[in-house]
Amino acid sequence: MPNNTFLSSFWKGFQIVKSHKTDSLISITLKPDSPAFCSCGRLSEFTHDTQWRTIKDAMILGTPVELLIQTRRITCSLCGTKTEAISWLKPYSRLTNRLIEYIEQLLPLLPIKHISELTGVHWHTIKNIDKQRLKRVIPDIPWDKLRQLVMDEFAIFKGHRYATVIADAQTHQVLWIGLGRSRTDIRPFFEELGKHAENIEAVAMDMNTAFDLEVKAHCPNARIVYDLFHVVAKYGREVMDRVRVDQANQLKEDKKARRWIKRSRWILLKNRD
Repeated sequence: MPNNTFLSSFWKGFQIVKSHKTDSLISITLKPDSPAFCSCGRLSEFTHDTQWRTIKDAMILGTPVELLIQTRRITCSLCGTKTEAISWLKPYSRLTNRLIEYIEQLLPLLPIKHISELTGVHWHTIKNIDKQRLKRVIPDIPWDKLRQLVMDEFAIFKGHRYATVIADAQTHQVLWIGLGRSRTDIRPFFEELGKHAENIEAVAMDMNTAFDLEVKAHCPNARIVYDLFHVVAKYGREVMDRVRVDQANQLKEDKKARRWIKRSRWILLKNRD
C-alpha cells in the first residue's frame, strides 16, 4: 500500500511508516509526525515515553483495518504526565472514532451479532456503543407531563420467564422495562415516578391483577383501561365456556344436541383465533 497524503489524512498527526495487505486484513503502522498536545489543549513540553497500541479502524474497500500506532506520554505543566490527545481516537479506546460512528450507523439497521461478524468487534463492545448511542438519542423522560400509561408483559427465554414494559400512551416512548410481572417487580417504576403518580389519568393494561393493584396503590387518580382483546378472551373462557358446559350437562342424554354444541364451540374457537 503506498504511503501517500490521502491515506495519511485519515489519521491526523500521524504518518504511515509501514503497511501490509492480505485478503482479510489491512495492517498499517503509524508514527507521530507533529507536536503532541495534552487533552487540556496545551502543547507538550516534554515526551515522557512512548508505547505501541493496536487499534481497529473502519474498513477500507470492504477489508478490515488494523492500526499499530505509537503514542506518547507527555508532560503537561497543568495536568502532569498524561497520554497525548489524539483527535480521531478517544482515550483508552481500541476503536477509532470513525469505526465507532460506522457501528452506530449500523445499529438501527442490523442485529448486534451481524455487526460483530461484519466489523470483527466483540459483541459486548458493540453493546456498550449502543448504550452510549441510546443515551444521546433518546430524550429524557418528562415525568411531570405523563398523563396516560400503557403496561404490558412479554415472555423471554422461550416463555419460561416474563418481563414488563411501561410506555407513555401519548408519545409511545418506553419509560421502563424490568424483569418479572409481579407487584414487587414493577414497583420500582412507581417509586421512580414518585409524586408525579398523582398526575396519571389512565393506565391501559391486560387483566393482570398485579398491575391493577399496584396502579391503584400508587396512582389514586388513574382509571384502569383493560385491553379489549383480553376482555373478549376472558369472556369467552369464563362466560361462554361455562354456558356451554352447563348446556352440555343438561343435554347429556341428547347426543344430537351435544354434537351441535361441540361444533358450535369449534366454530367459535376458529373465529376467535
